[in-house]
Amino acid sequence: MQIPNLAPIPELFVSYESAQKLKSEAADLKSHDLSPRQICDLELLMNGGFNPLKGFLGQEDYDGVVDNMRLADGTLWPMPITLDVSEDFAEGLTLGEDIALRDQEGVILATMTVTDRWTPDKSREAEQVFGADDDAHPAVNYLHNTAGKVYLGGPVVGIQPPVHYDFRARRDTPNELRAFFRKVGWRRVVAFQTRNPLHRAHQELTFRAAKEAQANLLIHPVVGMTKPGDVDHFTRVRCYEAVLDKYPASTTSMSLLNLAMRMAGPREAVWHAIIRRNHGCTHFIVGRDHAGPGKNSAGEDFYGPYDAQDLVREHQQEIGIEMVDFKHMVYVQERAQYEPNDEIADKDNVTILNISGTELRRRLREGLEIPDWFSFSEVVEQLRNRYPPRSKQGFTVFFTGFSGSGKSTIANALMVKLMEMGDRPVTLLDGDIVRKNLSSELGFSKEHRDLNIRRIGYVASEITKNGGIAICAPIAPYATTRRAVREEIEAYGAFVEIHVATTIEECERRDRKGLYKLAREGKIKEFTGISDPYDVPENPELRVETENVEVDNCAHQVLLKLESMGLIAG
Repeated sequence: MQIPNLAPIPELFVSYESAQKLKSEAADLKSHDLSPRQICDLELLMNGGFNPLKGFLGQEDYDGVVDNMRLADGTLWPMPITLDVSEDFAEGLTLGEDIALRDQEGVILATMTVTDRWTPDKSREAEQVFGADDDAHPAVNYLHNTAGKVYLGGPVVGIQPPVHYDFRARRDTPNELRAFFRKVGWRRVVAFQTRNPLHRAHQELTFRAAKEAQANLLIHPVVGMTKPGDVDHFTRVRCYEAVLDKYPASTTSMSLLNLAMRMAGPREAVWHAIIRRNHGCTHFIVGRDHAGPGKNSAGEDFYGPYDAQDLVREHQQEIGIEMVDFKHMVYVQERAQYEPNDEIADKDNVTILNISGTELRRRLREGLEIPDWFSFSEVVEQLRNRYPPRSKQGFTVFFTGFSGSGKSTIANALMVKLMEMGDRPVTLLDGDIVRKNLSSELGFSKEHRDLNIRRIGYVASEITKNGGIAICAPIAPYATTRRAVREEIEAYGAFVEIHVATTIEECERRDRKGLYKLAREGKIKEFTGISDPYDVPENPELRVETENVEVDNCAHQVLLKLESMGLIAG
């Protein structure tokens, strides 16, 4: 049953008194520490953003959602909202048991009664929900490489929402927004979903959408989790605030949505529409390639440009929201205005200008001009603060290769050359140095080696974030772990992967530490290249050969690469 857009919506929170009582009782329950994504999901479950869900999906609802976008009772719901946990945690539970759901500081947010526990077929989930079991899709990569192996389902009792210390005045629950719309007399509200800064084309588009729908405008950006590599939400919200006064105050409002996006294209668009209806909106703007994640492993788009619009159009009546499909807006120079690309009749006689997201990032990176027709000076200023030219940003050089390939030697030479330049602090995170200072308690099992690389990645990301240069030289044999480190670092600066491509035969011949001999004798278990695999990097920024090549020459090749990428001044 649909709730009129201004009436209160059911929440899963208990009263303050019950919450205090539950809190003290929950001290004896088994606890699950929620991941950042699960915290986003739980918040929207508790505050009604995910209405009609009463908790994390049980197996029957999950199967229905995966196979045909419907809960077991037939209600439209396109996205599996699941509580993924480790096998160890799941094994210790009995069905019907209550568990405490805690944030990363250990604060209890909710309790959940575990009614279902199952091991999902994640490849099927990837195929059905995201259209392909392809790790190039960020949500598929998350599904296989981050999410727990077991799913738990069951109803949730909300104790308190997660605490947000940032932009508190801009965060509204569905009921707070509905109350606001009632108070100001907004009967028709069109929502604009965005995970990028707003530029002039977006402004033109939102103006047109509000006019077309004869509705007030809610700018409703996602500040939970978006696509790895997106502009961080602090910068984006400052950009939104900088352009809000370009909108008429009486007809436009902005609120932040703590949603963890899946980048699932058409299904995501339907999901977004349901969430916006729950927040009291009557209309929803769906753009070209809405919530698309970019290219798949074959270099093609995951979804067609208008697939999302088609799917929302098909279900809009059932959702109870009207779609406003937006066109690709371009700038017509002669008329000095934005127009929908497919409505320009005199295309051959006018100059059409457009800057893609990739082009914008290139201009920011290289300190090039961003014209007034494209964006607002206030937005450009915020973006330039966040993204100084590349030659002033922090970055990470990540060497990978077999033991004895020459990684550390080249890394040391590179460090000295970069310190000689002296424009940024340089830190070397060599395998042996890290083992001694960061990971002294770790062994050499696959899990421990992975954990060691993750620690190196974390430290390198902090150095990069603060404008320094990190040079890493671990073996890093697994492609999945290297990708995770890349994503963590690319949130703050460039990640330059250098494959030191020395053959295993040459490394064994050098065997300075006698490790290969011990590995051949079976005295070292799981030794990369002998008894454990090495995933050769497919597309490193640079591959260097070290046989019969001077170290100085190898380090110089890396410097030339950094220079060609604009990371160091020529």
